[in-house]
Amino acid sequence: MRLAVFQFAAGEDIYANFCAIKRAILKAAEQSVRLIVFQECALCGYPPIERPDVENLDFKSVELCVGNVRELAKEHRMYVALGLVTKEGEACYNTMLVIAPSGETMGSYDKRALWGYDLRHFKKGRSAGVFEIDGVKTGFRICYEVRFPEYFRELFRARAQLCFVSFSDVAEEALPARYGIIKAHLITRAVENVMTVVSVNSVSNFQTAPTAVFDVDGYVAAEAPLGEEFLLVYDYDIPELGFGARGRLENSMEAMAEKHISAASRAE
Repeated sequence: MRLAVFQFAAGEDIYANFCAIKRAILKAAEQSVRLIVFQECALCGYPPIERPDVENLDFKSVELCVGNVRELAKEHRMYVALGLVTKEGEACYNTMLVIAPSGETMGSYDKRALWGYDLRHFKKGRSAGVFEIDGVKTGFRICYEVRFPEYFRELFRARAQLCFVSFSDVAEEALPARYGIIKAHLITRAVENVMTVVSVNSVSNFQTAPTAVFDVDGYVAAEAPLGEEFLLVYDYDIPELGFGARGRLENSMEAMAEKHISAASRAE
């Protein structure tokens, strides 16, 4: 499956963001991409870094642009995972919306690990974030969740083979140490769960998380240049597991089984 992630400088202007998203989808279609994934809050801008808040967000414009993205997905027979802000009643969510090649919604994933800015603007999500895409069990996670192995262990238990992590993690100056730490988290999530992990980040300021592909052994298979709009395309195949990967997988499965048996015994 040919997949792509697209980093760009999102901002407060929803239409300008949509134009960048459309540009990416058209470029991806030229390269026969089957699945394209965008950064956190790509359509709306991440508050308060790329937009001041969500209170004044024009959700009618959001809905209109989502409709246009659906049409693009349908026209180009492409899966699209779009970062945006959604609203349910009075509650707003930091959402990854997954659109099928038919243009219909497959489902969505709402960010659950909330801290700092997120607590001001969003409610905690509840969905699992696992989808079947062309026979590949695919998970989605958002930004801060990369700090917590438990969110990715859920994907391991669900037998996910591929995971996307969408970020809007930027700073007013280059912070190479922070960039390295987050990159290390991504590598670890890939290795410990024997899962290909793909990240995508905004370039609205200095990037403190990469746009990159990490294989099941933690090696960087592809990485976008820092600080510029870029479509990263990668041909994903379900990997043949080597000696080390098989050992991590089998020992993890055994440990989980033992934990389950132990819990059942205590319950009796």
